[in-house]
Amino acid sequence: MVFKGRLGSTLAIATLLFAAGGVQPAQAEESTNRVAAETDWSVFVEESPKECWAVSAPRETVNTRGGEPVQVRRGDILLFATYRPDRSTPEISFTGGYPFAPDSTVDVTIGSNEFQLFVDGQWAWAGSPEEDARLFAAMRAGAEAVLTARSSRGTDTSDTFSLFGFTAATEEAERQCAE
Repeated sequence: MVFKGRLGSTLAIATLLFAAGGVQPAQAEESTNRVAAETDWSVFVEESPKECWAVSAPRETVNTRGGEPVQVRRGDILLFATYRPDRSTPEISFTGGYPFAPDSTVDVTIGSNEFQLFVDGQWAWAGSPEEDARLFAAMRAGAEAVLTARSSRGTDTSDTFSLFGFTAATEEAERQCAE
């Protein structure tokens, strides 16, 4: 099944609030504190703890099993760049709307650049601040990001995100978090 859509202005998104160090999700909650929309990307701010993020929904989603398209139910599918006052570069994270297969990774392709995100439940992120910085730079320079993964039920997914407006959105999120 192919799903096409955009993050709408009335959409309350599921957000990830990380425990100290950003390694494990502490809790997921919905936020309606949208402060800006930059084309395909929106910017949100939370005050306690202070976090600011740029987020986008995929413009195309393909789900397959055994090479054949299938219709599956998925929760929110979102790509984030999250700023915190104690970090100089944003943390890149992704939720695929389903639990990822154990011991798998999410593959990210931006132009000719390839990255891997580590998974835990329904969330995936880069393995280090250095990898976040490399991925962030590629996202700023790229036109689209394709994230491929496997669900715990064996469904292969490919989510295509536009990077149009990513630079402006992340600049705004960074500015909001510096205030």
